[in-house]
Amino acid sequence: MALHRLEDFDPDYRDSFQGNDIKGFGVYAEGNDEKIGTVNDALVDEEGHFRYLVVDLGFWIFGKKVLLPVGRSRIDYSSDRIYAIGMTREQAENLPEFDERRTLDYDYEEQVRGVYRNPKYQTGAVGTATPTPTPTYNRDTYNYQHEPSLYGLNDQDHQTLRLYEERLIANKQRRKTGEVTVGKHIETETARVAVPVEREHVVIERVTPEGAGRAVSPGEANFREGEVARVEIYEETADVRKEAVLREEVRVKKVVEQETVEAQDTVRREELDVSSPNLPIEER
Repeated sequence: MALHRLEDFDPDYRDSFQGNDIKGFGVYAEGNDEKIGTVNDALVDEEGHFRYLVVDLGFWIFGKKVLLPVGRSRIDYSSDRIYAIGMTREQAENLPEFDERRTLDYDYEEQVRGVYRNPKYQTGAVGTATPTPTPTYNRDTYNYQHEPSLYGLNDQDHQTLRLYEERLIANKQRRKTGEVTVGKHIETETARVAVPVEREHVVIERVTPEGAGRAVSPGEANFREGEVARVEIYEETADVRKEAVLREEVRVKKVVEQETVEAQDTVRREELDVSSPNLPIEER
C-alpha cells in the first residue's frame, strides 16, 4: 500500500483536527524528557490512516529525518509534545534515514520495522512487555494490522474527543399513486346517406303527322287488329349496407417527468465546551 505525505493526501487536513497541526510538535523520549527532534511531517496510507511521523533530529538546522510509527508515539496536545515510546535520542539516531526523494516501498518500511522489532526499542512500549514476535515478511500479504504495537492507535496515547453531528440523508421511495385504464366501448348513432336513384315511366304522346288527311295508296294502309307495342320500364332502388373500416389507432405509453423536491428538518451538532476556571487554555 502506497504512503502519502499528509498535506498531499488532504490539503485541508487541518480542518479535520479543528485547526490543529502536529507539524512542529517537539518529539521527546518518554521518561527522561530528552528531546529527540521535531515533527516534520506525517505519512498516511491510501485510506487516510496515520502510519508514520517524520521526525527531524536536527535542532538549529535541518538534520537527519527518521520515521516514528504512530503506535510508538504518545501525543500530548496540551504541551505540543509527542513522546516516543521506548526510544532514546541515541536510538533514534541509529534509525534508517528517511529520504523524501526516494520511493517509500515495503522494503524500506521493513528495514525500519526491523529496527523497532529489536527488544531494546520495545522497552516501555504499550502492549510489549515481552518482545514482539517477528512475523514472516511477505510483501504481498503484509498488513499494518499485523503489528498493532507499531501502528495501533489507542485512547490512552492518542486521546481524541469525538464530536458528532446529524446530517439529512435523502432517499427515494417508489409508490403507486394511481392507475389509468384504457379500454373500448360501443356507441350507436343514426347515420344518414343520400343515394340518387332513377325510375322510368312511359309517356304516350299523340301528334298529328305532316300530311294528315291525305289519301294513302292502296298498299300503304296496313290494318292489324290486336297489335301491341311493349316498353320495359325500370327503376333503381337504394342498396345500403354497413361496412367496418379502421378509423384510428390509440397508442398508450408512459413518460417520466422529473422535479426537485426540497425537504428540511432540524439537525443537531455537538460543539466543544471547555470549562477551565482561572486556568490558561489555548485552543489550536
